[in-house]
Amino acid sequence: MNIGRYFNPAHISSGFIAPLVGYTSSAAIIFQAVNSTGASDTVVTGWFWALGLGMGLSTIGLSLFYKQPILTAWSTPGAAILVTSLAGVPLAEAIGAFVLCSLLITLVGLSGWFDRIMDYLPQSIAAAMLAGVLVPFAMHMIMSLESQLALVLAMMIAFFISRVIWPKLAVMITLIVGIFIAAWQNLIVWQDVSLQVSSPIWTTPEWSLSAAIGITIPLFIVTMASQNVPGIVVLRSHGYDAPAAPLITWTGITGVLMAPFGGFAFNLAAIMAAICMGKEVDADPKQRYRSAIWAGLFIIAAGVFAGSLTGLFNSMPQALVVTIAGLALLGTISSSLSTALAGEAERIPAVITLVTTASGVAMWGIGSAFWGLILGALALLIQRSCSPKPASTKI
Repeated sequence: MNIGRYFNPAHISSGFIAPLVGYTSSAAIIFQAVNSTGASDTVVTGWFWALGLGMGLSTIGLSLFYKQPILTAWSTPGAAILVTSLAGVPLAEAIGAFVLCSLLITLVGLSGWFDRIMDYLPQSIAAAMLAGVLVPFAMHMIMSLESQLALVLAMMIAFFISRVIWPKLAVMITLIVGIFIAAWQNLIVWQDVSLQVSSPIWTTPEWSLSAAIGITIPLFIVTMASQNVPGIVVLRSHGYDAPAAPLITWTGITGVLMAPFGGFAFNLAAIMAAICMGKEVDADPKQRYRSAIWAGLFIIAAGVFAGSLTGLFNSMPQALVVTIAGLALLGTISSSLSTALAGEAERIPAVITLVTTASGVAMWGIGSAFWGLILGALALLIQRSCSPKPASTKI
């Protein structure tokens, strides 16, 4: 085995940026969710320990086994639901609800029906949904020009130049340029960072009907509909064929094991995974799984040093994180749009999927990615059913 291949700078940079984007975009929601239970700061860091180790180990294990860039993540919309649903709920009952949710996810994976549903999903609709999930990141990058013009513009110029000269190092060079300029502008506040090792905190689960109805069911629905569906779509859109059933099963098993420590729900990652799957990561799709392994290592580190997490993320200016995410995802956005709009017959349903997903609309606690799929598939179904049947050629 050539160990040197694992130290490709492009793999390392994308593996670092993926969790950076994932954590900075939703870590604050986790803090809110845990705080709503009235738990101490020690419990908060314990939850991040569980989430970091669960995500990191499952990412590394699945990526090595399938030799594909498979990343797992916590359920961000699930965390948003927990902010309100955990209020007034005893911590032990909340943990019990998390265990039940992960058991349901495991059963769905073992049943195999998720694979069958994904087989019927039209490629144009799936690609449009993926583009809709990712387009807001590029839009936020452009909007950041208003607040940090010099930083964002310099990063964009560095990206476009390095993409021509050193395409494999474009994202890493852009990140270095961004950090240098942010430091020069005194936008990075390193004094907020201190090294703190976190430790796991066990909470014995307790079960109640009210927690099962108020926490388990909503958390299960949004994790499957808003997280696992986009996660599979990202894989399929990049030509990876790892079967959905075992992937879903392992995220469920990870949740069962980590729930008593605060790992409330695990699912397949979409946005983080997309960062590790682009052509900029490696020209050979079979080698991109190494970027996911690096991502897993960085995620584990974030879990082990969860006590330092808040200070580290607060040190980075938001414009830098948003810009590096938008630039890293441009290749995936362009390829997704190309696939979604390739066939004229499916173009309008694909656009409906795209705009619905990008809108961010959420109904009954379920995110826009799910509703984009539903509306786009419904439009395509109506369009096909109303199209005139070809004339018979029988004589």
